[in-house]
Amino acid sequence: MQTATQQEKPHLIDRMGIPRPLLWGFVGLLLFMIGDGVEAGYLAPYLEGQGHSSTRVALLFTVYGVAVSISSWLSGPLSDLWGPKKVMWTGLWIWGVFEVLFLLLGLQPNNYQMMVVAYTARGLGYPLFAYGFLVWIAAATPARQLGSAAGWFWFAFSGGLPTLGSLFASFAIPRIGEMGTFWSSLGLVMAGGLVALLFTHEPRGTQRLSPPDVTLKQAMFGSISIIWREPKTLIAGIVRTINTSSEYAFLVIMPGVFTKLVGFSLEQWLQLLSIVFLSNIIFNLLSGMMADKLGPRTVVAVGGGLGAAISVPLFYYVPLSFTHNFPIAAAMGVLYGASLASFVPLSGLMPQVCPREKAAALSILGLGAGASTWVGPAIVTWFEGWRGVEGVIWIFSGLYVVSALLTVLITVSPEARAQIRRDEQRDNQMNREAAMHAVGNQ
Repeated sequence: MQTATQQEKPHLIDRMGIPRPLLWGFVGLLLFMIGDGVEAGYLAPYLEGQGHSSTRVALLFTVYGVAVSISSWLSGPLSDLWGPKKVMWTGLWIWGVFEVLFLLLGLQPNNYQMMVVAYTARGLGYPLFAYGFLVWIAAATPARQLGSAAGWFWFAFSGGLPTLGSLFASFAIPRIGEMGTFWSSLGLVMAGGLVALLFTHEPRGTQRLSPPDVTLKQAMFGSISIIWREPKTLIAGIVRTINTSSEYAFLVIMPGVFTKLVGFSLEQWLQLLSIVFLSNIIFNLLSGMMADKLGPRTVVAVGGGLGAAISVPLFYYVPLSFTHNFPIAAAMGVLYGASLASFVPLSGLMPQVCPREKAAALSILGLGAGASTWVGPAIVTWFEGWRGVEGVIWIFSGLYVVSALLTVLITVSPEARAQIRRDEQRDNQMNREAAMHAVGNQ
């Protein structure tokens, strides 16, 4: 007969760093983000092939990015008021409805105005779903496991968008055509959303996270006022903005560098980009696990801030010094992708900075993530004409040094530190009891 101690022994899924009650949420998130990422590699060239100028295409993506930023911030206070699961349902249906409108009334008739309206509205969908789930993770995961859980979140998120999404598109387009592939993304998103929401029954996801007397106005104001009530959240938001700003800038400037100066074909550049993102998703997971061992601030400051400050110039200068050498460029790309992934523990650190306002704290992190989508290209716009691509590279390298210094200022609250100690003591006690029981059975 099993004892209570044996029954409480951590399951394999928990030992991997995945909160077992949320397992299907991670699976669903991966499918959802694969669907969301299907168009990432070919929507822009498709639109240009339909006669739209690069300026109009850029405007479409800029407005979409603004919607993503707003929705990323809203995911926190809405999760506080409605519960994360309801926010995820809202995001799923927004994505589905406006994707149908985008395809039927925008893409198929080639109506640019409808494309802008529907695509912008659809941009509100994926952050509500994805970051609503991140709030759910923060609410339901023990503090000692938050680093690993955040790593798995970003593993699923970036594994889908753009890595596996773009890979799916590369196989689907030759077989079912470009428009058929757009429609298939809708199927993947809906399937992923339903898997996550129908098979995940962890109770805190359905519960309101804020006190009953908190109104919508108070929740919205609280998710902004937290940046001066708890300045460490503002610091973390700035660090998160710096994190992926170079990624979005490099999508603008690096294709030209590698195809015109390094001597790669467009196909080789796309393969190199895939390697960067593959490295990123692998290290998303590893950095979360390392944070549970070394502490999140150490991983973010050293691996992320200082690591990216070094890897960004390496990714530029080394391939220029060894032109036409794909393996060397790929090695630099792996280092760059790994350094960006080392910022992942921020998602586990934020709930420990403000344990009583986890959703509001994470909303600032979401706002930073959304801001990076336009900050990176803006830096290119402002500074490339001043010092060229080389100047942009060193600006980003300097920003990563700043992010490392700022990370040192993000400290865990005494309340969260005490909870971590209690969790560790409980785990040690359970392990001792399990060991004694095993010896007694021999």
